[in-house]
Amino acid sequence: MDLFIVNTLSGLTYGMLLFLMASGLSIVFGLMRIINLAHGSFFLFGSYVAYAMVSRGMNFWLALLLATICVTVLAFLLEKFLISRFHGNEASQVLLTLGLIFVIGDISLWIWGGDFLSIPVPSIMDFSFAINESSFPIYRLFVIAIGIACAVLLWYFETKTKVGMIVRAGVDDMEMVGALGFNIRLIFTAVFLFGAALAAIGGVLSGPILGMYPKMEFEILVNSLVIVLIGGLGSWKGAFIGAILIGIIDSFGKIYLPDVSVLLIFVVMVIVLMFKPTGLFGRVES
Repeated sequence: MDLFIVNTLSGLTYGMLLFLMASGLSIVFGLMRIINLAHGSFFLFGSYVAYAMVSRGMNFWLALLLATICVTVLAFLLEKFLISRFHGNEASQVLLTLGLIFVIGDISLWIWGGDFLSIPVPSIMDFSFAINESSFPIYRLFVIAIGIACAVLLWYFETKTKVGMIVRAGVDDMEMVGALGFNIRLIFTAVFLFGAALAAIGGVLSGPILGMYPKMEFEILVNSLVIVLIGGLGSWKGAFIGAILIGIIDSFGKIYLPDVSVLLIFVVMVIVLMFKPTGLFGRVES
């Protein structure tokens, strides 16, 4: 029973990290119709920047804030000077963001090298709590809480604020929102930066758990795309449920079926899409 509880909590921890990454990816696609493959680079770059700061003695929480700001600025520059130039041209956007993954990955490799790196757990959370004869790190429980808090924040933003209603309307009918006089360009940029910030937060929080290594962005990106497809394009709620599902499957799969643990994730995706081609919370576009 102890092992079941620990594995479930480990799966939820990984799931919440994926949720922070996948929710932004899904919202950006839902509103902007951009499959931003460089989103995985925001995740990894954020963790590398935080590592550079923490390794020089900076407080973890300050490093989290500054790394998120750095990634958001990077996302702003990429969106303004590159991605926005190809709006409506999906093939060019995919190729561009795919190229950005390699560029940012090579820059990270040049700066931080190819070794496995890790961010130390903040000292205030460097302990575990007992689960009968087992134990579980309190930091991972904190990550779960952050993921749930972000989900609540997204729910409030979407349903209780005017900006959230505009974004939701934009996902359904972008042209209609523009015709009502709202600044679509500004909304696009704000949503893109919000998604990048979430990815950066997820990347920094993952530093003490997953560490950082070259090509990690591809691994995170693939799992996030699976979550977006399971949950439905443009739905943060779908990303939340999908991330929990994939996190749990990944955790138990690596223990009980290690040889096919990766395959299990795609099997689940195929099963969901067979019965719900638009994903769990996706809608058929008119």
